[in-house]
Amino acid sequence: MSKGPGLFSEIGKKAKDILTASYTTDHKVSINTCAENGVILTSTAVKKGSLSTSDLAAKYKYKNILIDVKVDTESNIFSTFTFTEILPSTKAITSFKVPYYDSGKLEVQYFHEHATLTTAVTLKQSPVFDLTATVGTPSIAFGAEAGYDVTSGNFTKYTAGMSVSKPDSYASVIFGDKGDSIRASYVHHLDQSKKTSAVGEICRKFSTNENIFTVGGSYAIDHLTIVKGKLNNHGKLGGVLQHEVIPKSMFTISGEIDTKALEKAPKFGLSIALVP
Repeated sequence: MSKGPGLFSEIGKKAKDILTASYTTDHKVSINTCAENGVILTSTAVKKGSLSTSDLAAKYKYKNILIDVKVDTESNIFSTFTFTEILPSTKAITSFKVPYYDSGKLEVQYFHEHATLTTAVTLKQSPVFDLTATVGTPSIAFGAEAGYDVTSGNFTKYTAGMSVSKPDSYASVIFGDKGDSIRASYVHHLDQSKKTSAVGEICRKFSTNENIFTVGGSYAIDHLTIVKGKLNNHGKLGGVLQHEVIPKSMFTISGEIDTKALEKAPKFGLSIALVP
């Protein structure tokens, strides 16, 4: 694939990852194993409150095809097939869920040196089309997305955004919710590895006149341990500690407390991902 501006979904992703990735109140354990034939198996158990679920996933790559199948405890089967380079600079992704046969989706991505395009359609009697386009370079990009419901004849969404990337910083602005919201973020990297960073984000909802301002960051204690923290103007304080116990095996603990309602019990999450 060409080194162009990236997909529209990547605009604002760097700030989002710092402020949301690994923050959880669930308890999760996953184990990855790789068979001799190249099949990667992942078994996962999650406890969310009083509800417990588990699933088994298998991933296999054959030439330019990536096959991903997951089965959960409710006998649902999630399947995703990714085809790369069927045509030059293209990728096709098809997914479906059994027994929900109207859950199918087909997406085609096209990558160019100065633009990316994606088209997705739901495979059901009343299809919904999604289209995204991004133009620019890896340093500056402008993009938009739209969704259209064929049955109702209405647009389900339309969003526009832009991003500016430099070696030590990243900024983005996204107009979403059909023009009813704006999200602006800025990330500043404090080391060459970009594991120590500071981020600020402001979100405004025009219809409700609501503003949410969040500051946060990540800090690499060493090459195996990262801590993250965030605080918004509503008093929600969150933190994450992530440590690589053995190569590729991660131990993560996270927590959240409402500083404006200290009588409420704090929330904690735990995740263990093992790769033998």
